[in-house]
Amino acid sequence: MLNKTVLIVEDERKLRELIADYLEAEGLSWREAANGDDAVSLFRDIRPDLVILDILMTGLDGYDVCEEIRKLSDVPILFLTAKSEEEDKLLGYDLGADDYMTKPFSPKVLAAKVKALLRRSETSRAERAVAEGKLVNAGPLSIDVSGREAVLDGEPLALSPKEFDLLLYFANHNGIVLSRDRLLERVWGYDYEGDARTVDTYVRRLRLKLNDRADWIATLRGNGYRFKAAP
Repeated sequence: MLNKTVLIVEDERKLRELIADYLEAEGLSWREAANGDDAVSLFRDIRPDLVILDILMTGLDGYDVCEEIRKLSDVPILFLTAKSEEEDKLLGYDLGADDYMTKPFSPKVLAAKVKALLRRSETSRAERAVAEGKLVNAGPLSIDVSGREAVLDGEPLALSPKEFDLLLYFANHNGIVLSRDRLLERVWGYDYEGDARTVDTYVRRLRLKLNDRADWIATLRGNGYRFKAAP
C-alpha cells in the first residue's frame, strides 16, 4: 500500500478530514476536492490510485465525475453517499463504480474497502502485465510483445512503434467494437492532444501493411473500428 494516493471528493470538510485521518493510519496518501469540477481537474493532475466519491455536490455531481473519470482511467471508484435507494446504487455501478457505501458509515470499514480495492487493482494490473509479456496470436497474425515484432503469414511486418501499439491493442480486443476516443486514450494516452483523425490515419497505414488482410479492420460508421482476424 506504499505510495498509493486516494482522492477524496466530498463537500463536507469535517468528513474529508475524518476520512483522511483513517487513510493516513493505513499508510495511504490523500488529496481532496470539495466539488465535482475541482475533482475532475485534480484527477487529471495527480492520477490517484483510487477515488472516494460523494454524489450530491455543487457543479458536477458524483455521477458526472464518475463518467468523466471513466473516460480517462479504470482506477477504482468507491461511492460514499447519503443516496441509499437501490436505483441510485445500480446507476453508480452502471457508470463504472467499483463499490458503494451509504452514510452514515464506519470509517474503519471504509478504510478496509479502500485497501481491498487497491489490492484488487494491483492484482489486475499484474495479471495484465504478465499477459502482455506473452505471445499474442490472432489467426495467422503473431505478435511478440516483448520483442515488439509482428509476423503475418510467416512474414515480419514493418511497423512504426505506434503502428505496432495500435495493432497489438486491436489484436488484444479481437472482435470488439472500439471507438476512436477509446483508441486515442489507450494507445496514445489520455493526455494526447491530437484528435480522432490521428486514429483514422494510422488505421489506413495498418491496412496497407496488412495487404490481403486489410479487411480485418472494419469501419463501423459512428462507432469506430472492429478488428477481427480470420484464418
